[in-house]
Amino acid sequence: MFNKLYDFSKKLGCSAYLNEPLDKHSSFKIGGKSKIFIEPVDLESLKNIIIFCKDNNIKNIIIGNGSNILFRDEGFDGAVIKLGQKFEEIKIKNKTQIFASAGVSLSKLAYFAMENSLSGLEFCWGIPGNVGGAVFMNAGAFGSEIKDVIINSDYININNNIINQGKLSRDEMELGYRTSAYMKNNFIITGALFSLSLGEKSKIKATMDEYMIKRKSKQPLEFPNAGSIFKRPKNNFAGTLIQNCGLKGKSIGGAQVSEKHAGFIINKNNATSKDVIDLISFVRQEVFNKTGFDLEPEIRII
Repeated sequence: MFNKLYDFSKKLGCSAYLNEPLDKHSSFKIGGKSKIFIEPVDLESLKNIIIFCKDNNIKNIIIGNGSNILFRDEGFDGAVIKLGQKFEEIKIKNKTQIFASAGVSLSKLAYFAMENSLSGLEFCWGIPGNVGGAVFMNAGAFGSEIKDVIINSDYININNNIINQGKLSRDEMELGYRTSAYMKNNFIITGALFSLSLGEKSKIKATMDEYMIKRKSKQPLEFPNAGSIFKRPKNNFAGTLIQNCGLKGKSIGGAQVSEKHAGFIINKNNATSKDVIDLISFVRQEVFNKTGFDLEPEIRII
């Protein structure tokens, strides 16, 4: 069946690979193989591939840059569909609005806004994700979140083998701290519209530079990782709790709690997904035992 999906995808003009190593598509650089890996060339080919998977009972997941994902060592027994370069449309609308397709990287979005003297997306500079993933989890940094600047988002969903397209307004997206309606409705985000404000290009760039300096000084960017591993608990910080429990530098296999920022787990030495999962469990248990806080993982384990 995967061979048939491969042939079908190639006929649509898509890039397709059988038994593709997923560590190549994850910022963690961890993961087994997917039965098939597909990069659709446009929205129409994406729809056709989803319907094919539905008709043939093939499991499938949609990914972007793989920056908030941990693929299991066993791989994925289905189709991994990446919204990549063909989903990178970005344009100005109504002078102070930007539309970006789901595959646009957040850094590219922030840079595009800066080049057009539009302020509001500076916090996205350096976040290693794309628009689809950012909307999905309401990404944020430095006190700002996607919900602060988004107007609406485009999506597709499948119902009785019919692909429907639609939009969700800001309110309909139910954006909260690292959550959204998309986590519950299984719709596929294809793009988003952002509302920004006119500003001075030099000042916008200065803010972006300042944020990047902070990222490099505080985050372990020199090692493969998936960003903050835990959500921020109420009235506290995951990294602070982990550090206060003496867990900085704690390792299991090749995975390590970063010595630079305890809120990160890094792939220090050819870590497996089991190493990371075991370390997450250990950290959660230790923090709960010593502080009473039950840390909730932020990354998706697939």
